[in-house]
Amino acid sequence: MHIIIIMASYSLLQLNQCNYNMGSKSISIIDKEYIQWIKELSSRYRRRQIKAAVKVNQEALKFYMELGRDIVVKKAESRWGSGFMKNLSRDLKEINPNATCFSQTNLLYMKNFYLLYQQYFDFAPQVVEQNESAITPQVVEQIKKDIFSVPWGHHRFIIDKYFDNPQKALFFVRQTIENGWSRNVLLNFLGTDLFERQGKAMTNFKQMLPDETSDLAQELTKDPYDFAFTGITGRYNERLLKDKLLGNITQFLVELGTGFAYVGKEYRLQVGEREQFIDLLFYHLNLSCYVVIEVKIGKFEFADVGQLGGYVVSCNHILRKEGRDNPTIGLLICKEKDRIQAQYALESSSQPIGISEYELEKFYPEKVEGAIPSIEEIEAKLSENLKKL
Repeated sequence: MHIIIIMASYSLLQLNQCNYNMGSKSISIIDKEYIQWIKELSSRYRRRQIKAAVKVNQEALKFYMELGRDIVVKKAESRWGSGFMKNLSRDLKEINPNATCFSQTNLLYMKNFYLLYQQYFDFAPQVVEQNESAITPQVVEQIKKDIFSVPWGHHRFIIDKYFDNPQKALFFVRQTIENGWSRNVLLNFLGTDLFERQGKAMTNFKQMLPDETSDLAQELTKDPYDFAFTGITGRYNERLLKDKLLGNITQFLVELGTGFAYVGKEYRLQVGEREQFIDLLFYHLNLSCYVVIEVKIGKFEFADVGQLGGYVVSCNHILRKEGRDNPTIGLLICKEKDRIQAQYALESSSQPIGISEYELEKFYPEKVEGAIPSIEEIEAKLSENLKKL
């Protein structure tokens, strides 16, 4: 397995050595069809590079999982003494001098990598027959695929944070895949309670949306939303909060989650003889629908749902295109809500609506604040990545 990893890495290195920048070198044959072909070949080559890198990562992770399992199953540490990890590291480096993965620390991570996900890799199908609520072989295979799709550096962060909680660990594995998080962004979210907030808004989506979209719509919500990036610490009004949200639009979109595209602020709709202005209008690419967001700095009131429902219906009549867009969704984000009152309001509404709170305080503890990137650093990195697209 280790030989396969080295060979794959060497192949990837060879690919990189033959790459060139078309913008810095002239094309030998000046012909429109030829130049287009060269561009297509270059694009195809880059796709192969990415696939090769992914394959190398998957094979490496499988090897780490197997090595970790061997250490546990062989009871190696008790069998060969307290200095086993140090000796194993030295011996593997001696036999594989070009390998960089056999440090004592990394070997310990490999062991913990296996222990964290042991239940999935030692999965027994017969358990499902005894307990209908148990995970199925298909689910286990998807979990393995997800685990082997995340870079090792990300896994080390997740292991550090959730070594004894595979459910939370898998949540962040999936979030990394879905959102394309870098290690710094992952580290930032590991310092928050995203797991507890994701998909937790009070909604009537189950009743108002088709089965195939209601779960996805629920998952896109959070409760509460973290608006600490606005920097608001003193008195404020709704206009200031909205201005701060849009002034940090990159971080606002990160907090909303994958798939949100910004359409407009105080978006004007001509409804009959009157103008109506939607606080914030977004389009969700995965759900293929408009999302109307109303932000309230006070406590939730019954009238808020009526107003939001009117905006949702207006969007359906004026903006939604039949055959292209699914029904519009409304999301009310307020400073405080009474859960019983919110539930009654949702039951009374005929439109798909969610109700969440927001907080301006930072979710991560102060003692680790210096170890994670600032909001400005995240925005700068995201902006840099967007420019490359």
